Parts: sequence; structure tokens; C-alpha cells
Amino acid sequence: MQRDKIIYYIATGLLTLLMLYSAGMYFFNHTEVASMFTSFGYPTYIIYPYAIAKLLGLVAVWFMSRSIIKEWAYAGFFFAFILAFFAHIMIGDGQQMGAVLAMIFLIVSYIYNKKIYK
Repeated sequence: MQRDKIIYYIATGLLTLLMLYSAGMYFFNHTEVASMFTSFGYPTYIIYPYAIAKLLGLVAVWFMSRSIIKEWAYAGFFFAFILAFFAHIMIGDGQQMGAVLAMIFLIVSYIYNKKIYK
């Protein structure tokens, strides 16, 4: 049980760092992110709401134990990472590794969350 908690906290912590970095980029480096979103074909008006959604998802993952909101946060992150991976593949910028790492951290966090709170 102790090992499961350690793995959960490490994976969730690394996921959190990645999401905080991403949301920080969205807030503090808006022009670069806007050009990236434009190259993906995404509208730039979703940058700030998307950053806020990432932060709210982190709050749900950390503070909503055994909640349907936590499940939705995991699902939202899952779809966001899948879409980010394929968006980077489609434009061929070679930046898909961040989405792959985020997906690995997310899956490990989810599995060990289920082991801890079953």
C-alpha cells in the first residue's frame, strides 16, 4: 500500500508540474502559444479557458477523492493529451513527446489512484 501511494504521488506530481508549466505558458507566453494554436488550426480564443480548465482539472485530481468530478478530470486530460499528440503529429513539429509523457503520468496516476481508493 505504501509503495502504491508513493507511485501515485510521484506520477501525479509530475503530471501536475507538466500541466502547471503548460498553463503558465498559456498565460505568460500568449503570443507563442497563439502562433502554435494557429498552426494547429485551433482558434486562439480558447487559450485562456483551456489553461483555466487545466488548473481546475488539477484541483479535481488532487482534492476530490472518490468523486465523479475527479473521473471527469482524468477523462478530460486523457482526451486533451490524445488530441495534443495527434495535433503535433499532423503538423510535424516533433513536439509530441510532451503529450506522450503526460499520457504516461496520467495513466499511472489513474491506475494507482484506483488501487489506493478502492
